[in-house]
Amino acid sequence: MEFDILRLPNGLRVLHVEDANIMTVHCGFIINAGSRDETHDESGIAHLIEHGLFKGTQRRKAFHILTRIDSVGGEINAYTTKEETCVYATALKEHFERAAELLVDVTFSSKFPEKEIKKEISVIKDEINSYKDNPDEMLVDEFEELMYPEHSLGRPILGSEENISSLTRTDIKRFVDRLYKTDQIVFACVGNLSKRKLRSFCKRILEPIQLQESVNVTRVKPKSAEFKIEKKANVHQVHSLIGKSTFGLDDDRVRTMVMLNNILGGPALNSRLNLKIREKMGYCYYIESHYNAYTDCGIFEIYFGTDKRHFNKVNRLIKKELDILKDRRLTDRMLTAAHNQLIGQIAVSQENRSNLMLTLGKSLLHFDRVDSFAEMKKEIESITAREIQDLATELFESGTMSQLSYVPE
Repeated sequence: MEFDILRLPNGLRVLHVEDANIMTVHCGFIINAGSRDETHDESGIAHLIEHGLFKGTQRRKAFHILTRIDSVGGEINAYTTKEETCVYATALKEHFERAAELLVDVTFSSKFPEKEIKKEISVIKDEINSYKDNPDEMLVDEFEELMYPEHSLGRPILGSEENISSLTRTDIKRFVDRLYKTDQIVFACVGNLSKRKLRSFCKRILEPIQLQESVNVTRVKPKSAEFKIEKKANVHQVHSLIGKSTFGLDDDRVRTMVMLNNILGGPALNSRLNLKIREKMGYCYYIESHYNAYTDCGIFEIYFGTDKRHFNKVNRLIKKELDILKDRRLTDRMLTAAHNQLIGQIAVSQENRSNLMLTLGKSLLHFDRVDSFAEMKKEIESITAREIQDLATELFESGTMSQLSYVPE
């Protein structure tokens, strides 16, 4: 896979991967503005802006935005994370400019009409209530609030019903003016589009966008708390989350962390937690671990749902698997299998070109560079069994893991 990186005079960075073997083009803006950039009073505003981007620009009403791409069989969408807002589209190659020009319009020229914003606040309230109907979603949000108290990383991306009700168009404009700066935005494009056509688009459409440089935009690294809490809830089984705060994307051990997580409870069916607790013992329908990495910190989590009768047994079995990773170094055969599994997962994920576009764009946004597949493969293959064991020893130190559980009433 070959990619080109363009740095435009107005600060925008452009990433391009040409793939002549598909009929479509995937493109999008990745903006360095998420819920962690909100003040307490702005909680939920980054996500509200994501909704508001589609509600009218200087040139288009909401109806014309929503039908511009859909009418030719394409798709346009957006999402908000704790550190980014992403606005992206997919269209046939002949409709690339239609899609990309619309993305430029909504990203840089949205008007955020007050009437439409009020409607979207009502929609988001329904979205918040839908989360409340899912205990596993609520569990994650509450866990992170407890992990990072009084810090924006601990607040839910959607905000609270009370807070978003108080947000106005003036608040939105203030947030956008503060953070939507050209040197903090990447345009990424993957698909059947030549370098010549992309450069032409950049020259005509992207370069005329006015330079807007960020000034004194800093993120404060959160302090974490430890806790063990059980709460009565209207649930049929125990939902539990075990985890701790750890390092982020700025640490050299990130890929080792990803591999350790993969071995313990990653998405594959042969993870140790799945094999032991679900397949062998039958105690859980779903058990999995996750590593959520932010730019300067991260959270490692193990989630499981189980019958109340098995709750303590599952806790003991999880601790046993953590101790094994600390006490027993991987054999050469185990290490090779772990290397191959992670490399294969990355290769499969890159087959999804929309996902690839967003992943590469985020890498360019945060690190100003992009690793090729060959570079990632080489780095993964260099991870040693000792590095994995040392990280497990540090991460799973006795008594340092927090736990939040929802227990049936």
